[in-house]
Amino acid sequence: MAKNSPNTKIRVHFEPDNTDIIAEPGANLRETALAAGVHINASCGGAGTCGTCKVMIKKGEVESIRTARVSDEEYASGIRQACQSTVITDLIVQIPVASRLEKAVLAREKKAMVAGIQPSVALAKGWGFNPPVSKLLLELPPPTLKDNISDLSRLLRGLKQQYDLTSVSVEFTVIKKLARVLRDGDWKVTVTTLRDSKPRLTVTNVEPGDTRARHYSLAFDIGTTAVRGQLLDLNRGKVLAQSLDYNGQISYGEDVISRIAYSQKPGGLKKLGRAVVGTINGLLQELTKQAGTEVKDISHMVIAGNTVMVQLLLGLDPKYIRLSPYVPTVNIAPPVRASSLGIGVEEHVHLYALPSVASYVGGDIVAGILGTGVYQRKTVTLYIDIGTNGEIVIGNSDFMVTASCSAGPAFEGGGIKQGMLATSGAIEGFSISPSNFEPMVTTIGGTKPKGICGSGLINIVAGLLRAGAISQNGKFNTELATSRIRQGEDGYEYILAWAPETQIGRDIVFTEIDIDNLIRAKAAMYAGCQTLIKSLGAKCSNIEQVIIAGTFGSNIDIENAITIGLLPDLPLDKFIFIGNGSLLGARLTSFSTDLAGDGQRIARMMTNFELSENADFMNNYVAALFLPHTNVDEFSSVKIKVG
Repeated sequence: MAKNSPNTKIRVHFEPDNTDIIAEPGANLRETALAAGVHINASCGGAGTCGTCKVMIKKGEVESIRTARVSDEEYASGIRQACQSTVITDLIVQIPVASRLEKAVLAREKKAMVAGIQPSVALAKGWGFNPPVSKLLLELPPPTLKDNISDLSRLLRGLKQQYDLTSVSVEFTVIKKLARVLRDGDWKVTVTTLRDSKPRLTVTNVEPGDTRARHYSLAFDIGTTAVRGQLLDLNRGKVLAQSLDYNGQISYGEDVISRIAYSQKPGGLKKLGRAVVGTINGLLQELTKQAGTEVKDISHMVIAGNTVMVQLLLGLDPKYIRLSPYVPTVNIAPPVRASSLGIGVEEHVHLYALPSVASYVGGDIVAGILGTGVYQRKTVTLYIDIGTNGEIVIGNSDFMVTASCSAGPAFEGGGIKQGMLATSGAIEGFSISPSNFEPMVTTIGGTKPKGICGSGLINIVAGLLRAGAISQNGKFNTELATSRIRQGEDGYEYILAWAPETQIGRDIVFTEIDIDNLIRAKAAMYAGCQTLIKSLGAKCSNIEQVIIAGTFGSNIDIENAITIGLLPDLPLDKFIFIGNGSLLGARLTSFSTDLAGDGQRIARMMTNFELSENADFMNNYVAALFLPHTNVDEFSSVKIKVG
């Protein structure tokens, strides 16, 4: 096919989205898809190392750098890596099912939310309902020749006389519209005040008439994979609506490191900011529609997220988070006008971000500790949020130590030959017959399998280990009488599903390289726990409670996680699933000024260990590169099963 002239625009059509875009000759195919609003999975953010952005070129030509991620058979059939391809002719591009972002699981969770399933129960105690924003009704006498003080003085006098409020500051945006609003309301107005944790009081808005009945706040968990939000009634302390969606930044990389790298590209920081703001705005419209409310009646907004997610939302360059000595721009960010970030709320709405502790221990962890009340009790607690950057806290009301473990993307399905996010078709459940080593797999959504998600990896390795199909160093037992274990292109592998049984038309396999990636990920998490425990002069047996947070954590089989050495070998009744601790803490901060102050106190209370510079961590990590561990005494309950 003849190439288009350098001055000719190129039409690229994406299927099954049925989307067209005009591109310049030489444009990167993945970037072209992003510009068209078409998502293509890219765990590595477009560096060419993960192989998740494979597409089928059905018509036309691209210039492509071929990597080892594309097999000879795939290349001959027209499969290319989008991030390594540039457009040179008009194209029809098919996005295969394995490269698409399925929303079936989010839709299922969203349906449950709309049906009225209650959010996680707060474990924090002793807090009073005292939102940081209040609406006050003022009925003021109109000015006369004898009482002709300024409109602002009249407002402040009314606050003092009717509510005993003094030393109140007023934002200039309020002053600009004050004269009109006072007269439109016939001197009866509703004043919105914002109280910080000092406490200081600021007038942020004034409306004609009595609007006190319409008083709402937003709470958001800005996750790396998904954004979850709630619309809150600040009069009754009630959740009115909740929803979620994939973080739009996922198209630029599935983990924080790849997004930091993307932010350093020309225009990258702005694109990442626009992506997450777009997600927030979409949820904002959905939440208000669910609740039958109006955006103009929202008075406040609280977010919690890891340090990178918060900095990207605020437009702060995260470059130095990744570089030693790993310094964020800010740990406790001042409130910012949400509209200045592009969020579609009124100008007076301030956004408050829960404080972070360090570059990789963010406000989501502070929110979780706040919401669960760990900081209020004497119970020695291990709080753990497992993911690409798994965060760990050990402590109680007297002390807290924390660390972030760079586990890599395995728990999100990244770095696994046929790994994927926990969406429809992902293999999650796994069991194996000890007699003939045949598998039984279950998938999210009950559909044919198309890959393996993080919780599925844990279940697969635990099952293979118990059945004797793999050794404790993660190698397959090739002497077994089964056709499921074979030599593949990446070494030995186990066939989870034959090609006719899958959505993708080829065998779904689990390789020794996959096992090694999971072992390294679980070793990082467990070594982080060990390092913190030993820093306290304690042992795992001293832990009285384990709180597992996050969506991924909620889907973990505790027994299997202990079997592979991811979690400490403790009685199962010591483990508690809290769900989304980040959103829990954000919601409570919306309901209580006191808890906002506690969040800052928690952040200052935590002692952070930078594990990348910690020799003890490296020793613990090497010791954990075994199933479940080189020291079998640490996993006495597992030794019986696999010994």
